[in-house]
Amino acid sequence: MDTLLYALNAVLPLLLLIGLGYFLSHIGFLSQEFLAYANRFVFRIALPALLFYTIYSASGLEDIRWNVVIYSTVGVLLLFGLGIIIVMVGVKDNRQKGVILQGFYRSNMTIIGVPLADALGGEEAVLVVALVSMVVIPLYNMLSVIALTMFQKDENGQRIHWLKVIIKIMTNPLIISIALGIAVLFIRSWIPVSEVTGSPVFSIKEDVSFLYTFIKWVAQIASPLSLIVLGGGFQFTAVKILKREIILGVSLRVIVSPMIALTGAVVIASFVSFFNFVPSDYPALIATFASPIAVTSAIMAQEMGGDEKLAGQLVVWSSMISIVTIFIIVVILRSMALL
Repeated sequence: MDTLLYALNAVLPLLLLIGLGYFLSHIGFLSQEFLAYANRFVFRIALPALLFYTIYSASGLEDIRWNVVIYSTVGVLLLFGLGIIIVMVGVKDNRQKGVILQGFYRSNMTIIGVPLADALGGEEAVLVVALVSMVVIPLYNMLSVIALTMFQKDENGQRIHWLKVIIKIMTNPLIISIALGIAVLFIRSWIPVSEVTGSPVFSIKEDVSFLYTFIKWVAQIASPLSLIVLGGGFQFTAVKILKREIILGVSLRVIVSPMIALTGAVVIASFVSFFNFVPSDYPALIATFASPIAVTSAIMAQEMGGDEKLAGQLVVWSSMISIVTIFIIVVILRSMALL
């Protein structure tokens, strides 16, 4: 029963906010114009602030669990490669290929993964998730830019040139914020420590607390507003039209991805001592490979010309179904004494 409550408490707040957005839009309280501007604000301002804040709040580089980071990174890249093959064979619409592809490997680490890890492993597990996210979240965003452009064509009907893809990656607000966060984290490690207090002689959090508080407040807007906007644009009428694509995308995310990655983690830990994962590591792996599709994926799809209706449907349905799949995964891992 406790395990079920863990999963429900992690996922239901997300579903309730999506439901609130849908209800407010349905009764006309939120206009489509407002939703469009709010979506732009989330993508260009609030989410970048959240990513920067998350990275800056990490304790430091010395605590990184490199076995989890390496496994998660390689796993995401393998899912990306496998996903390319699947969408090329199973999806016809080029605007839908990138959406389903990014849904396969891109999890909701920030909104779902962190509270889920906290419920499963406490502060130690949350720290592992935060440190893994420093590498995995930038990777998610770079691969998503590639996924959402590699199948599309420009105004002349030609494939988008690789140089334009690189420019899109470098100018993506999420990539920029992550790069700034990592840069500040490195700089922070070089700042001298006071002999009296034992703390750095300069800290954004302490010495310019107004700036830290500002970034924190903007970051706190990102998750709830993005979910409300997502719900506001959700349409049940699209389910019948996109039924096949929804089933494929959700199955890849909440069934195929965790089955491949978590089974692989258990197997490789048995044969390679470097990957001898401890109980506090598995919540990070669950967050990376078993949590539902990231809300950011729907926002990026809309901003970059993907099928935003399909992207929103995948986020909502994967969030609902993941309640069941995460519950099953947690029960299995606990029965194996891995959690």
